[in-house]
Amino acid sequence: MTSTPETATPVAPTDMYSRLVGYVYVFNLIVGSGALTMPSAFEEAGWLLSLVAIVILAFMGFLTLTFMIETMAISNAKMRLKKTSIQENQKETVGKSINSGPVETQPLLLQGKEQDQIDLSPSFEITTTMEMGTMASMYFNKVGFVLFNLCIIIYLYGTLAIYAVAVPKSLRDVACAYEPENFSCNQTKSESDHCWSENVPITRMDAYRIFVAAFGLLLGPFTFFSVQKTKYMQVFTSLTRWVALITMIVLALIRLGKGEGRGRPEVANLSGIPSLFGVCVYSFMCHHSLPSMVTPIRNKSKLLVLLLGDFATILVFYLVLSMTAIFAVSSGSIEDLYTLNFRPNGCDPLTSVVPIQYFLVLFPVFTLSTSFPIIAITLRNNLATMISMARANSNPATSGVITRIVCPLLAVMPPILIALATNKVGVLVGVTGSYAGAGIQYVIPATLVYLARKDVVAKGGEYQHRSPFSHKGWIALVFTWTIVSIIFVTVNHAL
Repeated sequence: MTSTPETATPVAPTDMYSRLVGYVYVFNLIVGSGALTMPSAFEEAGWLLSLVAIVILAFMGFLTLTFMIETMAISNAKMRLKKTSIQENQKETVGKSINSGPVETQPLLLQGKEQDQIDLSPSFEITTTMEMGTMASMYFNKVGFVLFNLCIIIYLYGTLAIYAVAVPKSLRDVACAYEPENFSCNQTKSESDHCWSENVPITRMDAYRIFVAAFGLLLGPFTFFSVQKTKYMQVFTSLTRWVALITMIVLALIRLGKGEGRGRPEVANLSGIPSLFGVCVYSFMCHHSLPSMVTPIRNKSKLLVLLLGDFATILVFYLVLSMTAIFAVSSGSIEDLYTLNFRPNGCDPLTSVVPIQYFLVLFPVFTLSTSFPIIAITLRNNLATMISMARANSNPATSGVITRIVCPLLAVMPPILIALATNKVGVLVGVTGSYAGAGIQYVIPATLVYLARKDVVAKGGEYQHRSPFSHKGWIALVFTWTIVSIIFVTVNHAL
């Protein structure tokens, strides 16, 4: 995920894949750490209210996803038109130079009546990867592009903070197995309880912060270098995620099938909506990375149908994961990170098989740790872009120090400091999704498609990959929905 205006690169034929592979890639892109915080959000908001809310939020996410696809198509057509215009101008310039000597260079992109005189007929097929940052640089003015980068940066900071909390918290809950003699499962362990024994003056919060510091020291240095995800790392991460999530669903279903479900969730609780909104927005997030996943798909004739299938499948998956959790686990006992309900020293574990317990509770450690350096490097690059824009005429030597030292530190230190201050991963997911996530999933796609449709290449008639929600009213709905939702979430957080 980047927001710098990279040069758009055509996808090589050898890098293309089938629609089925594209379906799997998009599925894996969307289903991530947000799914682990969803059961707690469902329990807080109530099962019926959560059901209605997640269906609406899934639809809104798909709606703006179609805006992204349409903007990608228009951007591809615009790029081809510009390239064709350049070639036409070059041919004309060469011809005039031979006949009558040097002439002034004509505009690269013909406008208005001049363009109507030639039939360039640009194709709207998506063959070149147009990242969100690239499209933002094409359609936004300088202020808009700065705001776009700020939104991306805030979202990345939130994501890194979530990872910096989830991994140490998982490690802490495995390591801190001490329980006082008079402890019962009706009690909740506090952060001030001892971690290992009464004789060791280290509380659970102390242990958590030790793990946060270790996490930062181990993974933080990677931000100073160039790290790339390998194919094998992606395969390992995907397989681990799927085995863990399916195992959690199966274990909850087994308990429910035996009639041993202990959850008695509320039907609806409006106070839980802010958290649920943020978690759902975060959990359906894929808009920022969609171009790199969609462009290599070989046959895009039914692209929107493919993506609709992805969203429908993910919606069902989230519902099954969350509903089985809130009815299987004792009410009030679902952790903000669902995997912690399977820890070996837990009071109401869904399985007594120790290897499975350790695998589930530690699986965020493996998957999130591999992603942390990648996201941190992306944030570093975005910070470097913002600083370079602000210091256009700066000293090259100073710029080098900022890029190599200051930006990596700025990328890593705030998330680690946030993690040291709080271990409420559910709150972090809710806040990140409610604000920066809403900007990326709603505001940016709606603004991009609005500006792209005003472009000369998109005016007049239908074209490939046009969103079925082409009326301006849908864009107005997205903006209205975003404003109302953020106001509602902010008021409820304040109260």
